[in-house]
Amino acid sequence: MKIISPSFEILTPLDGKTILKHIELCGRVCYKSEDKITDTSAAAFVAGIIKRGHEAVLEHFNISVKFICDRGVSHELVRHRLASYCQESTRYCNYYKEGFGGEITVIRPAFLVEGTKAFACWRGACETAERSYFSLLEWGCSPQEARSVLPNSLKTEVVMTANLREWRHFFKLRTAPAAHPQMREVAIPLLHRMQELIPVVFDDLEVPNEKR
Repeated sequence: MKIISPSFEILTPLDGKTILKHIELCGRVCYKSEDKITDTSAAAFVAGIIKRGHEAVLEHFNISVKFICDRGVSHELVRHRLASYCQESTRYCNYYKEGFGGEITVIRPAFLVEGTKAFACWRGACETAERSYFSLLEWGCSPQEARSVLPNSLKTEVVMTANLREWRHFFKLRTAPAAHPQMREVAIPLLHRMQELIPVVFDDLEVPNEKR
């Protein structure tokens, strides 16, 4: 059994200036102010519409992100209805095969400390699940049948595609203190990366009580 940490990968090539120009081009149709577009007008225009709450304009650009997380986090991801998803399928993936190293991969819990009794208990439970899964496969069960014993900590890969407005909504919910710790573990660094790439769109979003 392999234990890894959660991570993400932004799949969409992001050029902040090009994105802002695209949003401006779409948004100025609302005001018929296309004649005001210049080489430097996009950032101020987008900042203005966000400040005024006219975020529908942000729906004209999509970003795809691949999350490597546990099954519990993936269930929370897909609750964002205004997005599209592709997810690693335990119906078809046979983790006993060489392509998966003949083992399952699980996500290290953010709330358990390695070396403690709690962590040892979690690890033992996952190892028991792995042995049970492989036994069911050996006894003739299909992957979709054997998966019934796989743990919630099982690693999965999920591609989420959403527009900029929905990503803002995602960050407001999933970086909040009340969000699940393992969701915050990927959502907070993803927000910071988005702020680096497209600051005008995401710079007004803050993580409460964060120490950087």
